[in-house]
Amino acid sequence: GGAGAVSHAAIQLADWAGAVVVATASSEEKAELSRRAGAHQVINYRSQDVAAALLDRHPAGADIIVEVNLRANLEADLAMLANNGAIAVYASDDRDEISVPTRACMMKNARLQYILTYLTDPDAKMASVRAVNAAIAAGAMEVGEQAGLPLHRYPLDQTTQAHGAVE
Repeated sequence: GGAGAVSHAAIQLADWAGAVVVATASSEEKAELSRRAGAHQVINYRSQDVAAALLDRHPAGADIIVEVNLRANLEADLAMLANNGAIAVYASDDRDEISVPTRACMMKNARLQYILTYLTDPDAKMASVRAVNAAIAAGAMEVGEQAGLPLHRYPLDQTTQAHGAVE
């Protein structure tokens, strides 16, 4: 797995809200989609050292890392995490347990934040919905190929293919 993945909609929203967004991608095609969606920097996790590339442009490190494979990326995450930073984990590989290097986390005053959207506080979820709606109303979020958010539609009889595309 890569150093993490952020949805292109999240990139557009974060960019609109003033965040500096660094995305990772496994190919130039995916990197281009991330750029169109507003990423300030895209790192190819298959050909680059993600932590070194991020720290080269952002020496203080990342305040928040959105992580989809903590087991594969924890060492790199901690190397590029800013002091008092957070690693937000919303996915996992097929193994459910991971060893966390306590001392390395302590040296960064790191926080591991696990997220399951179904358990998110309703007020926090509505605040997110309002923020997305405000970004759309301001013209800061679009969909389509030009915005890094290509649309793919499948007929009902191709549900299996649609799920495969999501994978």
